[in-house]
Amino acid sequence: MEPEAKDIISELYALILGRRENPVEGSNTNYLFSKGMGKICKKVGEEAIEVVIASTSGTKEDIIYELADIQYHLLVLMAAKGITLDEVESELRNRQ
Repeated sequence: MEPEAKDIISELYALILGRRENPVEGSNTNYLFSKGMGKICKKVGEEAIEVVIASTSGTKEDIIYELADIQYHLLVLMAAKGITLDEVESELRNRQ
């Protein structure tokens, strides 16, 4: 992963963790946390389907948009479950 991409994912994850600890009214992140794991998991599933649809019939820009959506929702899921970026990175490195 390019350093800039890793930085933005780390920054977004830190923001999500911050919103979990210090809710901001009107924040989509806080909405997801307030609704619980069922809602978070539903959004991950919806976004996964949207990635597949964009990948089969959309433009490159459509795919990028949906990939960003699913990455955000995966980070929310990770934060909700107490999973760190380092833990996921370690798992990915084990697969090399």
